[in-house]
Amino acid sequence: MPSITSYEILFLAGAAAALLVIATIALAKRPLDHAALAAALLGGFGGYSAVTVWAEGPIGFVENHSVNLWGVQVWYDLIIALSVALVFVAPRARAVGMRVPLYVLATGLTGSIGLLAMVARLFWLERTTAPSAAG
Repeated sequence: MPSITSYEILFLAGAAAALLVIATIALAKRPLDHAALAAALLGGFGGYSAVTVWAEGPIGFVENHSVNLWGVQVWYDLIIALSVALVFVAPRARAVGMRVPLYVLATGLTGSIGLLAMVARLFWLERTTAPSAAG
């Protein structure tokens, strides 16, 4: 019987967590606190990333994304996904007065960590600066 590695466990845990988050968003009967969700994801993924950088080094991702066609494909997928997200997020961020170039730089340097910081701040600002329904 083959044994499962710690990396496979982390992979499966990530898939399970993603399914849980996606199902929660899809099936929610009332509005979710998207700022808190983005901040929680930022904290969890940021912490995991810090451990990874400490254990593997700050440029370990280069080898990971340049060793074979799958690695390069995942790299391109990450770049495309972040770019598409920024196309949708940047105009909303500008509308609430965020410093978009700083968040774009953070996203370019850290990937999802910068994007999660940007959307957590965006959602919080949209919620706290929205005009009241009373007038």
